[in-house]
Amino acid sequence: MSYEKVTQVRSRLIIGVKQTLKAMRNGTISEVLIANDADQHMTQNVVNVAEELGIPVERVDSMKKLGTACGIDVGASTVAIKRD
Repeated sequence: MSYEKVTQVRSRLIIGVKQTLKAMRNGTISEVLIANDADQHMTQNVVNVAEELGIPVERVDSMKKLGTACGIDVGASTVAIKRD
C-alpha cells in the first residue's frame, strides 16, 4: 500500500534523510516513510524528529522499491510527503 501511495503523490515527495529532516523542521510534512533495510544510524534521527513533531512514520521493507516508487533509479532510505 505504501509504495502505491508514494507513486500517487510523486509531485509532493521529498527524498532523502537531509531533505526530509529540513522539511519536517519547516512544518511542511504530513507523513514520513522509512525503508527497513536502510542504515538505522542514518534514519534514527528522522524517527526521533518525527516523534517530537507528531509526524506519522510508516515503515516499508525495501529502499530499492521505495526509490522506484519515487521515480528514481537508486534506493531511497527516507521519503517525506508534503501536506496538500
